[in-house]
Amino acid sequence: MIERTGSVTALLTTAGFRDVLEMAREHRYELYDLMLEPPRPLVPRYLRFDVPERVLADGTVDLPLDRMHVQMLAHELVEHGVEAVAICFLHSFANPDHEQEAAAILKEAAPGLQVCISSDVAPEIREYERASTTVANVYVRELAARYLADFRDRTAAAGVGPAPQIMLSHGGLATVDTAARYPVRMLESGPAGGALAAAAFGAAAGWQDLLAFDMGGTTAKLCVVQEGVPLVTHAFEVDRRYRLRAGSGLPVKVPVIDMIEIGVGGGSLARTNALGLLAVGPESAGSAPGPACYGHGGERPTVTDADLLLGYLDPNYFLGGDMPLHPRAAATAVRRHVGEPLGLSIVDAAWGIHTLVNEDMANAARVHTCERGQDPAQLPLVAFGGAGPVHAAGG
Repeated sequence: MIERTGSVTALLTTAGFRDVLEMAREHRYELYDLMLEPPRPLVPRYLRFDVPERVLADGTVDLPLDRMHVQMLAHELVEHGVEAVAICFLHSFANPDHEQEAAAILKEAAPGLQVCISSDVAPEIREYERASTTVANVYVRELAARYLADFRDRTAAAGVGPAPQIMLSHGGLATVDTAARYPVRMLESGPAGGALAAAAFGAAAGWQDLLAFDMGGTTAKLCVVQEGVPLVTHAFEVDRRYRLRAGSGLPVKVPVIDMIEIGVGGGSLARTNALGLLAVGPESAGSAPGPACYGHGGERPTVTDADLLLGYLDPNYFLGGDMPLHPRAAATAVRRHVGEPLGLSIVDAAWGIHTLVNEDMANAARVHTCERGQDPAQLPLVAFGGAGPVHAAGG
């Protein structure tokens, strides 16, 4: 979702409400910023469609669903390469019949489409949050379902039993089938598991209050643990990047361990922005080709490349020595894309990348803990994730 690499997704809404994703809450999250950029929806406007129908707030039908209109849309969407469809009709939390009818029509006319309805994913009041959550769910569902099915098949073939269960964002568990149907509930599953582990280690060490810090390949996340239990909320935002401001991300209405997320990780790409300043993330090198130092064809510098050049990683003992790193490739990438444009040496450019990421995460930690009534200076930091321990001390 952060990199916007999910399915080509369309949104069907009640006639007159196709712009709810961009209108959002009609709130400026930074009042005095004249250059403010609102969160970019996962569905562009040309793929959002009005459907003649109307259900009132008490669940009564004011205008029946135009079934022929939905059928025509189904064929048109397939012809234009749409892979997934979210359906979010007004007041469907009170009466889901129209959404269910529309979904049935789409599945019959275009069986290959992934279809999600808001009354199934997030049957709650508030149109914007419900639409955003439904879109997010179907946007990643094909990828998540394919991955989870492969995971289940491979564990079964390896003789691993019983069937795997999947961690959810609030710390609970689900079957593979349930997780594949509602992948939006897994968005923070990794950090949730890490936060539970951090709470357990903290309790064993006598710390009931602490800060759990996870840094992976694409994002970094922080979570406050109070009295031995990670805080839980019922809504959060994905890809919140503007000074950690509420409202600058995409809202998702699911139970989740309360944490803050920023778009920097070990694979985040470093570059100079339009103002000629150093910037890191949210774009990531991913696992293929990965950082330049992996030697798999990556040519752009990442946080991992900078960490290697600064000596935080041992090139001969990465993954226990199973994967040698290539400092020369990392140096070339950092010099070409950061050092030369900014007039810096390779070491200074690498240090700039490393410290910028550290400050971004430290700032996130200060905001997140203070908003929850905690003093960040008094909280032990438990780090995990592929890059967490590398950056924890520097934050």
